[in-house]
Amino acid sequence: MSDTRYLSIGEFSARARLSIRMLRHYDERGLLRPAEIDAQTGYRRYTADQLDSAALIRRLRDVGFTVSAIAAVLAARGSDAYHQALLLQRETLASDLRVAQGRLTLIDHLIRSQGDIMNDITVSRATVPAMTIVSLRGTVPTYSDEGQLWARMMPEIAAQGITPIGPGGVIEHDGEYRESEVDESIWLPVAPGTTVDAPLSVTDLPERETVVARVVGPYSLITEAHTRIDEFARSEGIQFANADAQSIERDNFNVYLTMPGEVPDDQHVTEVHMVIG
Repeated sequence: MSDTRYLSIGEFSARARLSIRMLRHYDERGLLRPAEIDAQTGYRRYTADQLDSAALIRRLRDVGFTVSAIAAVLAARGSDAYHQALLLQRETLASDLRVAQGRLTLIDHLIRSQGDIMNDITVSRATVPAMTIVSLRGTVPTYSDEGQLWARMMPEIAAQGITPIGPGGVIEHDGEYRESEVDESIWLPVAPGTTVDAPLSVTDLPERETVVARVVGPYSLITEAHTRIDEFARSEGIQFANADAQSIERDNFNVYLTMPGEVPDDQHVTEVHMVIG
């Protein structure tokens, strides 16, 4: 199903998981041109049909290809040279396994699947029941630094005698994908009527309709889960809610069905939810 509705650069950034800065850079380098640029304001607009190209560019970037190399690899897509380029980059990454573990995970999937649906990410539509959560909101350097918030919240949970009643997760408040200074809330479900003291907050969330990706594997697959969600939503004609910093119930969120340290990285189970508008 083709979706020709124009997206602002911010909305396209959020759905493509590419920062606005990088979208402008890819425009300048000719990798990903906006569908339209307003002649008077200079505002860039994209279409949902461009998300596939954005996803492939982002995947190639995430496994270490430079902008110049991405152009060459895209030109070779569908040929043996494309596959050979992926294999060569994997060998490069393997030389520094500790630093490159996330990239190796992604390139392994690219080599195996050549873009096919990954069996360890399944996507469906879901109804999330109303719930009460206790949360801690803060700004962290990057998405991978979320643990800083958990390190602050869990001692507060214990000190205030709060008892969670299920698995928690993280809420992303930014209306775009950010490379730094990420605004997030980590949360745990609690019984209705629970009260807390600062810096914790309690929020009653309504029932919500979402598209959810269930991810089995390392957290590095969460970005890929967003792409699978968007592919599913476009095929079903689903529109997402616009993120609103003043309306937490509209923000995208993750649920961690396993927590770090409980199981090996390849056995983590995470639900990635995008709220339907």
